[in-house]
Amino acid sequence: MLSIRDCLDYCDLTEDEVALIAEHEGIPDVAAAQVACGLVQTPEGVLVLTHYMLDLIELATERGDLRKAEEARRLCARFMADHPLPH
Repeated sequence: MLSIRDCLDYCDLTEDEVALIAEHEGIPDVAAAQVACGLVQTPEGVLVLTHYMLDLIELATERGDLRKAEEARRLCARFMADHPLPH
């Protein structure tokens, strides 16, 4: 079984990005890291991960949790810069 560190090293995601994915999917961080490792390998998967993060920004904004929304926005921007989608 892969550890969260193995997954992070392999797929070039941060612990914070994985934590957002775990929150979106309601799964432990280790499981989210394993899922994200697979998704980040394809443009379609990167799009899915981007949508997860955008969903969390929207939910936090709707709840009035502006700190959480801003943190998710910052992480999403970094993720999109690190994993650009082809046009």
